[in-house]
Amino acid sequence: MRKILRTTELNGKQVMSTTGLTPSQLIFMHILDEEREQTAGHVAARMGITQATATVLLQKLEALGMISRRKGEHDRRQVWLSLTKAGQDALAIAPDGVHARFHEQFRNLEDWEQAMLIASLERVAAMLGNHDDDVAAVLDSTAVVSDD
Repeated sequence: MRKILRTTELNGKQVMSTTGLTPSQLIFMHILDEEREQTAGHVAARMGITQATATVLLQKLEALGMISRRKGEHDRRQVWLSLTKAGQDALAIAPDGVHARFHEQFRNLEDWEQAMLIASLERVAAMLGNHDDDVAAVLDSTAVVSDD
């Protein structure tokens, strides 16, 4: 567990020093980069986070000038998100994070191996007392306590 947390912490520091963004913000932007425009709800579902958490992320990214919002043409209640030029530039210089490396290697596993890993990690989370379905599915090193 400590190795996972430490790796995530070090990756977060590297991403932050290179781009000024947290790993969660970078993942949010990667998802936006996959398509021209998306809603916050779509990004939240893809990340496995709540709508409220997605809203906080998008507000921070918008304040940094990384994303822009556009009201729907047919439904003014709907808000479409897209990357700005600054957001695209930040993604271009961002190092491949631990999340991207994990995702790539995980996809290459056999189905039974994926299922076994998911079951094991869910069991570990339950053993640690995590019974909150709203906890973000994205590892974020900002919550990790440092060794220092």
